[in-house]
Amino acid sequence: MTQQANLDTATKGLDPPLAVVDLDSFDANARSMVDRANGRPIRVASKSIRVRYLLERALAMPGYAGVMSYSLREALWLVAQWRTGPLADTDILVAYPTTDHSALRELAADTHALRATSIVVDSTEHLDLIDRALGIDHPPIRVCLELDASWRPLPGIHVGTRRSPIRTARQATRLAAEIVRRPGFSLVGIMSYEGQIAGLGDAPPGQRLRGSIIHWMQGRSGPELIRRRSATVAAVRAVTPLEFVNGGGTGSLELTSSDPSVTEVAAGSGLLAPGLFDGYRNFQPRPAALFALPVVRRPAAGIATLFSGGYIASGTATADRQPLPVFPEGVKLLGLEGAGEVQTPVVGKAADTLRLGDRVWLRHAKAGELAERFQEYHLIRGDRIERTVPTYRGEGVNFG
Repeated sequence: MTQQANLDTATKGLDPPLAVVDLDSFDANARSMVDRANGRPIRVASKSIRVRYLLERALAMPGYAGVMSYSLREALWLVAQWRTGPLADTDILVAYPTTDHSALRELAADTHALRATSIVVDSTEHLDLIDRALGIDHPPIRVCLELDASWRPLPGIHVGTRRSPIRTARQATRLAAEIVRRPGFSLVGIMSYEGQIAGLGDAPPGQRLRGSIIHWMQGRSGPELIRRRSATVAAVRAVTPLEFVNGGGTGSLELTSSDPSVTEVAAGSGLLAPGLFDGYRNFQPRPAALFALPVVRRPAAGIATLFSGGYIASGTATADRQPLPVFPEGVKLLGLEGAGEVQTPVVGKAADTLRLGDRVWLRHAKAGELAERFQEYHLIRGDRIERTVPTYRGEGVNFG
């Protein structure tokens, strides 16, 4: 059977809109990422999954250890879910600073969460905020210093994400010394996210020139970061021991794992392989997450209109952030309308074969954001549903 036939057969008793994850593809992607990580353990980026069962599935596989959370409140929720059992000792890194006073108070009051959780900081202002939220006599909070991983080839040119102001070994050492000096804090790690490599494909479909420019940039940015990160880690280790040095993302596993200063890598999107991950030269993950929308109108020849579908990915407001129609082959979004809040027209020769109630299968541009649209994912293997599991939304939680 074709993949479309498998999808349709597995879900024939369900009404769309619906979302599925192909377990064979998910598992194959997980194994491939372990191979690409070259022996470095992979910390699972939860924002790219947002389904507790799939996080647990990945963490049960050899080569995976720990979670990179996107919210302190999410980390506290995961700690509560895993308080007993095989994941009770899971280490969770909150990869973004928090200003949530009530969540900080919950953390400080929970000895288990204190042991399991560390929070990213990049300034003394973050330390001050925690002190104000908890009082200066609070129990030790595990913190991780974030190093800016962007590329700056010339003054005024910034290539990469706008995250930490800590860029040099000197700046990192100064902050590390302040963390060590202040009561109530324990510096346990360093992280850096090279978004200009990990999150930017160097072979975007139909854009050869753009791909060549990105490939050239990444070939220079990577070595510069390895030198600077290695120097920073050595300088901070002279101030205090570190439990981990985290780097990378799905798109840079080979590069990041080649850095001798890095002890672990982070990845998540590669497990589900959304549309934005079709454009990399060094790896081709298998699309694992798809969603189906029903045809509800036939407004004209060559056009079928689907219900809902405006699941636009975060980031730049460009065409590559729209959903990608997959099946039936040959359908595409209508350029002047795109994917809409309540309707999404598709065009192409295959659109003429669609009737009311038929399904069109699509992929989201990013990995985790699809879970915010659905209460549950149907996990399929071949032409059958193996199980149905709730997303974060289905479990009644939302972490922003």
